[in-house]
Amino acid sequence: MIKVDHVTKTFGPKRAVDDLSFAVERGEVLGFLGPNGAGKSTTMRMITGFIPVDAGGVSVCGFDIAAQPIDARRRIGYLPESAPTYTDMSVNSFLGWAAEMRGLSGDAKKKAVHRAIELCSLGSVVYQSIDTLSKGFRHRTCLAQAILHDPEVLIMDEPTDGLDPNQKHEIRSLIRRMSPNKAIIFSTHILEEVEAVCTRAIIIDRGRMVANGTPSELKAKSDRAGAVLVMVRGAASQAVTDTLGRVPGVARAELVATEQDCTTVRAYPQQGSMNGALAAVITKGLSATGWAIDGLQTEEGRLDDVFRLLTRPDTPATVAKS
Repeated sequence: MIKVDHVTKTFGPKRAVDDLSFAVERGEVLGFLGPNGAGKSTTMRMITGFIPVDAGGVSVCGFDIAAQPIDARRRIGYLPESAPTYTDMSVNSFLGWAAEMRGLSGDAKKKAVHRAIELCSLGSVVYQSIDTLSKGFRHRTCLAQAILHDPEVLIMDEPTDGLDPNQKHEIRSLIRRMSPNKAIIFSTHILEEVEAVCTRAIIIDRGRMVANGTPSELKAKSDRAGAVLVMVRGAASQAVTDTLGRVPGVARAELVATEQDCTTVRAYPQQGSMNGALAAVITKGLSATGWAIDGLQTEEGRLDDVFRLLTRPDTPATVAKS
């Protein structure tokens, strides 16, 4: 549905996107992650034909965005960054105008506008001037124009930006409902959104892809994946940390918290050694100490750890292998 093939884009001396390749199939929701200035918005603008590529190519539903721009754009719904609209128009008139630009008229136009208003929960403001709307309603109005023509491909740049928690939940639910019949890309800085909505995520840094996988696969790259939080009562914190550090299969142990007589220590697994079984090994290793173990909790890894690891300023940008 979407194919980005060795795409490069430069602005003066800055290479915003550097030899980037990936594909998105029908039914996929791809989260597009990266720090500010990583090249996310630039890539989305090239996919939609808003700006041309310098090298490489982009195709949408089999149509080359440069050679067959009209055919490709007819199949795209696009929510740009900052949700631009004509603020002197009402929500209803703006969506009607957008429908006409998409070639809709008569009953087809009315049905498309009504459907978009319902999907984006705009019924309470439909006759209100856009310049009187809150930021959240403006954003939803622009999202409504993106889905008016029921596109096969949906590109959204920060679709929940400026929305309150209830509105964010509604947009995430809408994305999930639409996803089986579409190829969807959306950028976000909210990592919990990736876990809640996305089937796959890409992290780019300095214009290059540094990770590509399902949320579970990305979390597995975290050094906390498979680590065990151990809560011990009635022992000195240093003794607990030192003892855990000597347990077979533990790479290192670090103190997390000490509250009254309870010590919490995180034990990190040696790479590839435990395969999720570290908690059992720790229980056996501490059995001879006589300490009271209040609890053990195996961690699954965190996306924010992986994001920071791969996009630190002091980390060379490297191309992801997966």
